[in-house]
Amino acid sequence: MTTSRVEMDIPNAASLSVSEDTLSVELSDGRSVSVPLAWFPRLLHGTAAERDDWRLIGRGEGIHWEALDEDISIESLLAGRRSGESQESLKQWLTSRGTGT
Repeated sequence: MTTSRVEMDIPNAASLSVSEDTLSVELSDGRSVSVPLAWFPRLLHGTAAERDDWRLIGRGEGIHWEALDEDISIESLLAGRRSGESQESLKQWLTSRGTGT
């Protein structure tokens, strides 16, 4: 059995919004994608001000949150990939913020 890889043009992020439970990204090709914040625990545990303090990186190929040390690529969102951060790493990060248990 052979498989072939499909070449895809990945659109860039044009804008985004973050609510208490959802990350929504408007793409340069007119589509939008929304995912639960639970997919990205640092966003979920961040404050509203921290979640709102983002910038596009790589001409919109990704999104960066400085205060949360979080980067998410548009390609990953479109592929349905959640954060790959380990539970141990997340626990250390939460502890460093004074919110870990």
